Amino acid sequence: MTGPLLAIDAPSLYFRAFHGVPAKAAMAPNGTPVNAVRGFLDMVTTLVKGRRPDRLVCALDYDWRPAWRVALIGTYKTHRVAPAGGEEVPDELVPQVDLLLEVLDAFGIVAYGVDGNEADDVLGTLAATQAAPVEVVSGDRDLFQLVDDARGVRLLYVGRGVAKLEDCDEAAVLAKYGVPAGGYADFAALRGDPSDGLPGVAGVGEKTAARLIERYGSLDAIVAAVGDPASDFAPGLRTKLEAASDYLAVAPKVVRVATDLKLPEHDLTLPRVPRDPERLFDLAEQWNLASPCRRLVDALAENAA
Repeated sequence: MTGPLLAIDAPSLYFRAFHGVPAKAAMAPNGTPVNAVRGFLDMVTTLVKGRRPDRLVCALDYDWRPAWRVALIGTYKTHRVAPAGGEEVPDELVPQVDLLLEVLDAFGIVAYGVDGNEADDVLGTLAATQAAPVEVVSGDRDLFQLVDDARGVRLLYVGRGVAKLEDCDEAAVLAKYGVPAGGYADFAALRGDPSDGLPGVAGVGEKTAARLIERYGSLDAIVAAVGDPASDFAPGLRTKLEAASDYLAVAPKVVRVATDLKLPEHDLTLPRVPRDPERLFDLAEQWNLASPCRRLVDALAENAA
């Protein structure tokens, strides 16, 4: 294979599409918003044209807040829990996810998750097990931990949108955060991440976390140094890290993504033409998706040429 596997964080992209494309600009004939579907399809088109992949898979959240992570850190994603339970998702987005999966299936583009796990864990396993090169597409900073030059894994970070994606290798992660990709999970545990409900170590920000990882190499080594009276930690920093010892004992397990899931067996080869063109035509007509579907069809044909 000469082209990469594009491993797409589907929830990251369809949430971005939903908020990035005005609902009034993308509606079905019956008035139902399809902005998330339209935006997602156009993102995939841009990625196919720009990256020329041989394989493509969309990773899904089958459990957006796994119980085992919550058991370790009770605040994990608490702010995103809906009053009635489950994930707080805009009402207009919920039905669009099912429609998007129908359209992807008609194209023959594989989309799957694994019970009890987040899309991040699926992406981590794909990065660890699939033939290189692998390009992970996400706006989730946690996935910088997957970057691995030796394995041929990059992160296409879309925090500013797919059109402005950042193609990140290990040098890019080091330049961006001051830590190697292999140390990113420990760095994130120290720093914390409000978007995931991870408190971090009180009083330790991004720069201090990066300096600690640079000096000691890993969180385990940092904790060992904190416990060594002979180490030359500044008293204030030692006190902060000692106070967070319980948190630091579990945080890395929460931040690190799985790399050993049993994934469904599918052929991830990017289709040259839609798998079910009649069904795709019907969906495109019913939901006013003819233009984005046509653009993706054209991109698949160009990619195969």
